[in-house]
Amino acid sequence: MATLFVTHHNCIEHDTGPGHPESPDRLRVIQRVLESEEFMFLHREEAPKADINLIKSVHDPDYVDSVMASIPTEGMVALDGDTYVSPGSGDAALRAVGGACVAVDAVMAGHERNAFVGVRPPGHHAEYNRAMGFCLFNNAAVAARHARDTYGIKRVAVMDFDVHHGNGTQDLFWNDPDLFYCSTHQWPLYPGTGAETERGCANNILNVGLESGSGTAELQHAFTQTVLPGIAAFKPELLIISAGFDAHKNDPLAGLAFSDDDFVWMTQQLMALADAQCQGRVVSILEGGYDLPSLAKCVLMHVRTLMMG
Repeated sequence: MATLFVTHHNCIEHDTGPGHPESPDRLRVIQRVLESEEFMFLHREEAPKADINLIKSVHDPDYVDSVMASIPTEGMVALDGDTYVSPGSGDAALRAVGGACVAVDAVMAGHERNAFVGVRPPGHHAEYNRAMGFCLFNNAAVAARHARDTYGIKRVAVMDFDVHHGNGTQDLFWNDPDLFYCSTHQWPLYPGTGAETERGCANNILNVGLESGSGTAELQHAFTQTVLPGIAAFKPELLIISAGFDAHKNDPLAGLAFSDDDFVWMTQQLMALADAQCQGRVVSILEGGYDLPSLAKCVLMHVRTLMMG
């Protein structure tokens, strides 16, 4: 078994406007870096469009319809203060969800050891009935639902190391004791959720806030003392990573100070946990990361580490 890379050119056609940090160039630099000779044995698959009814099984059906109806034939429409849609956004959003689900298929069926899903728009801020934070639909949450519906597993964990708290995933997981959401994030910071007192219906939410300026030492303490024991105690059958690379020290949108090697270390730790808990099954889905050189390098190192598993 190997590592699967899932993406689609439609995800580049989601235009967020000049100067917007969640730009098509994010995916362009990722696709470019994964075309190097080092990745010639990386398996590749195009992201299909997700079944709209699957998305409606996770999000409010009226909300899903409203998002799709808002897609313009030209120009841009604002869904909130920083979340925009353009003519290509509907197909991009469907392929972002579909890419996450096809990666689940490959890993759950045993065709691939793990997968990285390079898609946009990202998803972890999308709540049950609200788009926000550049996100339309919650790719990780729909992938978790798909895994349970299709493969008969019960317990799915999402580990989110984006610098921003994934309020949407927390919202969608809150009332289901068989879904576990864990997040390391800068605190306080947008979107204002992610306090350690937010625990879900069955202690199935685990938030670790990190102060601005936190780096390797604080990250490793959070993982070894809280994150890894918490996920292990949940005993997931599938581990999904919400892989945001905006906790990097060079990222312009926040103030954590992770290095390139920190993302390698986190990936190694999560893979080891998955080996022990869920037959090594890991699906990593792109979230944030807005300094393009750092994003490209960290994704390269993240995927390289997945392939070494």
